[in-house]
Amino acid sequence: MRRLIRSFGFAFKGLQYATATQPNFRIHLVTAVIAIGLGTILHLSAAEWQWITISIALVLVTELINTAIETLTDLVSPTYNIKAGHVKDVSAGAVVIAAVFALVMGCIIFIPKLISLV
Repeated sequence: MRRLIRSFGFAFKGLQYATATQPNFRIHLVTAVIAIGLGTILHLSAAEWQWITISIALVLVTELINTAIETLTDLVSPTYNIKAGHVKDVSAGAVVIAAVFALVMGCIIFIPKLISLV
């Protein structure tokens, strides 16, 4: 049980590191809070909440994986290396795909609800 508790501690330490050092992670956290707040105000259905939650999780997870890959790449290749650059670019591309997916889901869910308010 102690080992399990320690592993959660390491996980939270990783989240703290990403939040403290990665501006994009903080931006994604803020947009997640905005989406949750807007969803609460607009009374999303369970299915809509499911898509919003999946979108938020997908973006945050890919951003964390991107941070891990970039940190590891910097460790193993402290000087410029074209292949290390490709690794970083590809992992950043994964974040872009996740963020675009989340944006599309947000538009599909929120725009009709906002239009009906106007």
